[in-house]
Amino acid sequence: MNSGHGAPSVRATYRLQFRGGMTLDGATALVPQLARLGISHLYASPLSAARPGSTHGYDTICYDRIDPVVGDEAALARLAARLHAHGMGLIVDIVPNHMAADGHNPWWMDVLTWGRASPHANWFDIDWDVPDPDIHGRVMLPFLDRPFDDALEAGMLALRHDDDSGLFFIHHHDHRFPLCPTGYASLLARVDAPGELLAAFTTVAMRAGPGPEADAAVGRLRQWGTTDAGRVAMARIAMMHDGTNLSGRACLTGVLAGQAWQLAWWRDGALRLNWRRFFDITGLVSLCVEREEVFDAVHGYVFSLYRRGLVDGLRVDHIDGLGAPAIYCQRLRARLDALTPDRPEDALPGGAVYVEKILIGGESLPTAWPVDGTTGYDFMDQVSAVLHDAHGAGVLDRLWAGCGPDARPLGQIVRAARTYLLEHVFSAEFSHLATLLRHCMPDGDGSWAAQDLRPVLECLLLQFRPYRTYFGDEAVQEHGADSMVLDMAKTAACRTTTGDQAMVVGDITRLLSACPEQAPPPVVRRAQQAFEHLTAPLAAKSLEDTAFYRYGRLVSRNEVGSDPAVLGLPVAAFHACCLSRQARFPHALLAGATHDHKRGEDVRARLAVLSAMPGEWERQVHEWFAHNHAAGRGGPDRIDEIMLYQTLVGIWPLEPFANDAERLHFRRRIQQWQIKALREAKRHTGWISPDMVYEDACAGFVDRLLDPVVSASFLWQMAEFVGRIAPAGAVNGLAQTLLRLTVPGVPDLYQGCELWDFSLVDPDNRAPVNFDYRAGLLEHATSFAAAATDWRTGRVKQDMIRRILAFRQNYPDLFTYGTYEPVEITGRDRSHAIAFLRRQGGICLLVVAPRLPQALGVQAADLSVGRDVDLGLELPQLHGPWHSLLGDVPRQVRHPFMRGQVPLVCLVHHAVGE
Repeated sequence: MNSGHGAPSVRATYRLQFRGGMTLDGATALVPQLARLGISHLYASPLSAARPGSTHGYDTICYDRIDPVVGDEAALARLAARLHAHGMGLIVDIVPNHMAADGHNPWWMDVLTWGRASPHANWFDIDWDVPDPDIHGRVMLPFLDRPFDDALEAGMLALRHDDDSGLFFIHHHDHRFPLCPTGYASLLARVDAPGELLAAFTTVAMRAGPGPEADAAVGRLRQWGTTDAGRVAMARIAMMHDGTNLSGRACLTGVLAGQAWQLAWWRDGALRLNWRRFFDITGLVSLCVEREEVFDAVHGYVFSLYRRGLVDGLRVDHIDGLGAPAIYCQRLRARLDALTPDRPEDALPGGAVYVEKILIGGESLPTAWPVDGTTGYDFMDQVSAVLHDAHGAGVLDRLWAGCGPDARPLGQIVRAARTYLLEHVFSAEFSHLATLLRHCMPDGDGSWAAQDLRPVLECLLLQFRPYRTYFGDEAVQEHGADSMVLDMAKTAACRTTTGDQAMVVGDITRLLSACPEQAPPPVVRRAQQAFEHLTAPLAAKSLEDTAFYRYGRLVSRNEVGSDPAVLGLPVAAFHACCLSRQARFPHALLAGATHDHKRGEDVRARLAVLSAMPGEWERQVHEWFAHNHAAGRGGPDRIDEIMLYQTLVGIWPLEPFANDAERLHFRRRIQQWQIKALREAKRHTGWISPDMVYEDACAGFVDRLLDPVVSASFLWQMAEFVGRIAPAGAVNGLAQTLLRLTVPGVPDLYQGCELWDFSLVDPDNRAPVNFDYRAGLLEHATSFAAAATDWRTGRVKQDMIRRILAFRQNYPDLFTYGTYEPVEITGRDRSHAIAFLRRQGGICLLVVAPRLPQALGVQAADLSVGRDVDLGLELPQLHGPWHSLLGDVPRQVRHPFMRGQVPLVCLVHHAVGE
């Protein structure tokens, strides 16, 4: 069991997205509102300096200061002071895996300037020894908008001097690439530069590396460049290297040949890149944070903030992107623990660490990671799945299969996506891994001599399910789970290979599963790490960023951390997940929505209703297919059409459009989602080669569907259909919120989601939040029953959150140390509830959440049950009254869902004498 560190003080978190108008001072103004809601910790998106114009902050350019777009350290101090005055703390998101690969990143620019001589040369995951002669010992930079020769001939590369830095750069659109100062003497000699300046750069060339001489020489060049003579000289140098003429082109080619980098067309990045990036984003370069000097440089400032009490906990972005996550987590924990005694006496208990980790079914965090848990994708999957009806799978599968030849089972879609990605997106990483594996075999070994490893290795990668293994991480001592998933992939791969190939698959998996205590050779360790660095982005891109947009059986299950092939989760399995979390990571975060979700938590809750009424949904969809006439118009096809209908149902407003502006805004949101969905699917169009004809046809279809003149009948049908399922969808939304607030773990609220969350994928889910409106509702809170009659505003969700978080604040030990006891449910309607007890120190909390509420006849007026319910609870004998956190106590506690009452039960019992 991981008992946690600073986490017991973390009672409930509230995630804020900084940038886009949200600043540290803006967050400071929100603190009283969040305190009133019952939040214990503000949970901030990255605050470190990021690439100018960044909308998210994950493209860090330096770690030693706060991004001026959000504020400065003084503003952070004001926020911390306001939080502490309300008994609250601050958790910040850190990004140790990658940085922006552009001219604003001084470490990266130093590497490009000096190459292997740079003190930062090994800070980034660069393979300096690739066999490709063009980039051996150099950094490939695939940022050109056309092939290199074409860019050179078109004059798209310009040599310029920067007066501020004193350095020379090659410019290409918004990119600029530094020239190494060892070549400056030859540039300056052609324009009669002062002798002492030439002598200084001659010395730099002899030293061939950064140092005081280089700094001094560049300083002199900076000064001279601001003089009249210097400006004339710089202009002459630029003209001599003007790519629009042959002589200038020849000069420019000579200059480029002497650099530590090689420019290339952006399309070549997937084929020849020799440095690791974040997934397939070439604008983000991966760090080697397992190196202690890199770790110190990345974390030094945030550790200072922690020591001074300005920060109380950390969220680690994309933990699986690190070379050795266990070593990293252990080092992070040790440093925080060492700094904790130095924190101010009035500081909150600190040191909570949460990691962003995608877990597949049955997977758990490695025990070697001393962290407080995940950021909650696993709970988000579990709570959504338990609210879906698995019995609807047959009809939904039939509906899906009828959408055309591309409407295949999820497994086939994922494997096809992986095949495409290995060939077109991760080709360089794939080839690098194959090369390392071949080098792992001793010379003369005949077993691999006649084999091309790529097809065999591809079979293994197509079958590997989790993000990664951890054999390359020396701090991991237990590899049972890793061995099991790798063996499962091997077994599946062997079914699709010949006898000789199957033997090679076995050889590869034996190499990849070599444990540290076996002291494998360095090349084996590199192969293991290359495999682990490939499987994580391959898993993410094939499922989340491809299959989620190709597989449309029921899109509410197409969510980060989820397996769309699993439609529903039995209640017993949900209880088992809660018990496992309580035993292993009782302080893990419980998320319902995130800045990365594909659909908001209440969109998923509404669409979950369809799983319990699949026949009616099938008939409705076929009617829309028949009457909306998408076929023959060039788009959308049936797959894109059914996903569009689900999206419309999921986010359709609870109140009619008030005016044309609202209708137009809704249409823009749909079309923005549609473009992203079509391009991510990569079926008819894509980001690299958009098919504007198909995209325009799909956009035109949306225009027609949402035009009240052209499609009055469809709009009436959509409003009527949503009107019938929206009450049950709202009850589902309340049920998942109730569970998030009461099961083992720490509830996390994403910004604005205290009201209904009908957002779509980014940027929709990162839109500005109307906090004033939420503050007004919070200020005028009434009874829970009254809020239920006004449920369309979302007030009922906010009221439930406020009430239960207030109770958590008064009785924190119940949720930190209390039991979790599943309650047996009896009666004909037993499948329509989830019940459990939390007990500690004489206090007992009974929670009963509705499930599959459409069958309960939820009333549109007030979300109450519209029929008699045959449902009973097997409760222990407890003498004395129960008190409800949500209003009236049910007339019979053992039969909690009564006609005319909202089916949400959260009852407290105090033992006699307590």
